[in-house]
Amino acid sequence: MASKAVYSQRDPMLKKRDDFEDILEERRNSSDLRYALRCYAPVVYKGLCPSKAGTLKSMVLQSDQLHYVIHQVCRETGRAVDDVQEEVSSILEEMAHRLQLSTVRFFAFTLSKVFKTLFRSICVNEEGIQRLQQAIQEHPVVLLPSHRSYMDFLLMSYLLYTYDLALPVIAAGMDFMGMKFVGEMLRMSGAFFIRRSFGGDKLYWAVFSEYVKTMLKNGFAPVEFFLEGTRSRTSKSLTPKLGLLNIVMDPFFKGEVFDVSLVPVSISYERILEESLYARELLGVPKPKESTSGLIKARKVLSEDYGSIHVYFGQPVSVRSLAEGRVNRCQFNLIPRHIPKKPSEDIHSFVNDSAYRLVRAQEENMVLKPWVLLASLLLQNQVSGQKRGIALDELTEQAVWLRDLSRQYGAFLHWPEHTPPSEVVSSSLSLHRGLVRISEGRVQLALGQTGGPAAPGEPRSAVTPEEELLSQAVIILSCASYRNQALHVFLRPALLASAIHTASSNKKQEVFNSFSFLRNMFSNEFILCPGATVQDFEEACYLLVKTGALQVTQQDVLVTERGHRTLVFLTSMLDPFLQGYQVVCRFLCEEATEALTEKQFIPAVRKFIIKHLLAGRLRYTEVLSSDLQKNSLAALLRLGAVRKIKGAEQGTLKVNTVMVNSLEDTLGGKLPTQKAVIARL
Repeated sequence: MASKAVYSQRDPMLKKRDDFEDILEERRNSSDLRYALRCYAPVVYKGLCPSKAGTLKSMVLQSDQLHYVIHQVCRETGRAVDDVQEEVSSILEEMAHRLQLSTVRFFAFTLSKVFKTLFRSICVNEEGIQRLQQAIQEHPVVLLPSHRSYMDFLLMSYLLYTYDLALPVIAAGMDFMGMKFVGEMLRMSGAFFIRRSFGGDKLYWAVFSEYVKTMLKNGFAPVEFFLEGTRSRTSKSLTPKLGLLNIVMDPFFKGEVFDVSLVPVSISYERILEESLYARELLGVPKPKESTSGLIKARKVLSEDYGSIHVYFGQPVSVRSLAEGRVNRCQFNLIPRHIPKKPSEDIHSFVNDSAYRLVRAQEENMVLKPWVLLASLLLQNQVSGQKRGIALDELTEQAVWLRDLSRQYGAFLHWPEHTPPSEVVSSSLSLHRGLVRISEGRVQLALGQTGGPAAPGEPRSAVTPEEELLSQAVIILSCASYRNQALHVFLRPALLASAIHTASSNKKQEVFNSFSFLRNMFSNEFILCPGATVQDFEEACYLLVKTGALQVTQQDVLVTERGHRTLVFLTSMLDPFLQGYQVVCRFLCEEATEALTEKQFIPAVRKFIIKHLLAGRLRYTEVLSSDLQKNSLAALLRLGAVRKIKGAEQGTLKVNTVMVNSLEDTLGGKLPTQKAVIARL
């Protein structure tokens, strides 16, 4: 069939991962029309016939839970039952999918053409597909793909169609519905549309949750949604949103289904279609509204080469086995099933822990390409002040060193085995030539002067220092998004390396206190499972000892002679985040007024950072990322260093200057304040 790519793992301790096959190989050698019109007979749950969209709607409208909420709303508002039922019908009409095989066939044909133009290969782990096929027949299935591109949900449906699996119904944001024609096409290929936020709208929540649960309980189709809730603009995993996960687990808690299978799916892009769009969004350039004309204008991307995509279908996770010993389902017998009930504290904690575990599974099965390692090295090199870049052979040597280190840390790395490293590096640089410049055998990020073209005899059109800074920031944030793909591999060792750097001595307890502080500080920034501080510390110690960088005794943590290089690399990886949080603390202490609101925070802090970058007081252009700024504010709110004032203008912030100052000092490794801060945290 299609070609196999084998990913070798050096360390027998590391878990075995499946092989891949390239599904585009067959598409390049046979008719797309025949593929789109072929016999499609997917295996379904317990041999059920897929339900018609109309049947599904009437099942939802007749549900006891919805009737209960309708009468509750009538009592609370004094509205007539018919009036509320009409609203329910129109919510359902706006939301519901209308999956049609003819539309799916149209997409199968069109996407085959598009994918063959854009990508060299789309590699899928066949064993994962086989596991999914088995799971679909046994229990209701929920697909949980990572979310880095608009392409994700089209790609998922395309793959399931290719492998003759039941097509998923997909939770999509309302913004797609505004796209004339395309919105309806997406609806007819299985998308159901939900509002981005529906806060206290009890009726909307009831219709939405009943709609999802009816599809799930009856096993009509796998349900698909993005655990992170939205696309990650930074290629880091986002803190999971729990609403939909709560809904899909509810039928199990209430004993309406025996089990639910959750399948994490990791989609890795060698080159992200939206790379510069994301970087501009992070710098405050508004996101273009989803529109059909925008889609047509985007056709110029078809002339570009986006490398390969790897899609890894993870092990199905049984909700039943996750809940064993953790959830007492007797509590659900105490009131009738149709009466909605807010999840208890232990259920909330269970759903939250499961969500983190699933996002970690997505991260661990992300396939990393050599460029991810090169981007990490080039960013560190750019900050170290080498204006002329780095020699190509030196970059290759560093990349091989980092390749071996990342493998020892368990990275799922796709590095072509039988190709000389210099060729692997050159080929990666060539694919990302928009971000790098190579001249006279030296490589650097493409941060040149960006003036407009000038007529002969005239000077180049003037570019303000701020404009030049922002255009350089686009390149740096684009590169950072590739480096971020590897963060989960290095994160725990990097937190330990930074803790060793800032601790007052090499005593193990001091280093652990420092590690614990940093981990707590960054728990909005990275996927760090709640309550796993000791486990993360031990994992970091194990990896750094295994690779010969540390010696750890009962009392001390000591850096070895050969460990210096590793620790410098790891601390440099976290430094932009440390500096980002420090500069937000500085801003809040120096510039925050009494009336600063959450909405004004990002533009104000951006202005403050630009001023300091232009004055040469900050090392990292990356701190301009609005994602980093939002996460640092979220951390300060969580720690109580900043509060939202109740009753004041929406989202007004009250800064505890003493505490913010103290946190800034601790982040910078000024130690006298550290004991007090840890005690307070």
